[in-house]
Amino acid sequence: MKARRRAGGAAVSPATRPLAGITRAGIQARFTAALAAADGVDGAHCIHELWMRGEFGANLETAMELLWTQAAASIPEWLPMRYIEWLPTAYEIALGFTATRKGRSHLYLVLLDYADRTRGPHGVYVGMSSYTPAQRFDQHKAGIRAAGSVLKRGLEVLTGPTLHLQYIARAEARVLEGMLARALRDAGLLVEGGH
Repeated sequence: MKARRRAGGAAVSPATRPLAGITRAGIQARFTAALAAADGVDGAHCIHELWMRGEFGANLETAMELLWTQAAASIPEWLPMRYIEWLPTAYEIALGFTATRKGRSHLYLVLLDYADRTRGPHGVYVGMSSYTPAQRFDQHKAGIRAAGSVLKRGLEVLTGPTLHLQYIARAEARVLEGMLARALRDAGLLVEGGH
């Protein structure tokens, strides 16, 4: 089992796609260098960029395993631990929402295991909390004010798509939570939460 990753992990949000202007060959070379230097942040950005470009899932899974082997301590929490086909869609949709006021609330996404469903293998839970996404996920898994879907099916927090929706006003977070859930559902994702 993979170790828990450190919070934060990079000053540059993956949503900005800092490697978008680099060719695939350039990204591959940069990824190789990141592995050699045990640079989890740069390696994560390489994987993320290839993911957003539609790289074959098996290639991404192999790259993630290599990165975990070489740089586990420095992998940022926003890089998912497994391949999710619809992750680019989640980024695209989440980036369509912005908050105007600062506060103490956080929007978060949790990857759900729906391998036993015909629409699987993954779904997503949309939530909001005054706790950080990682803290709230731990509460769900411990049964503290837990959503049944996260308690039973929660795999990990998908931090990246909602990094820009952290520390926002509660009233705005409540509205955005429902809007984000509807937009993800409209895009064909299996969505829970988003009250």
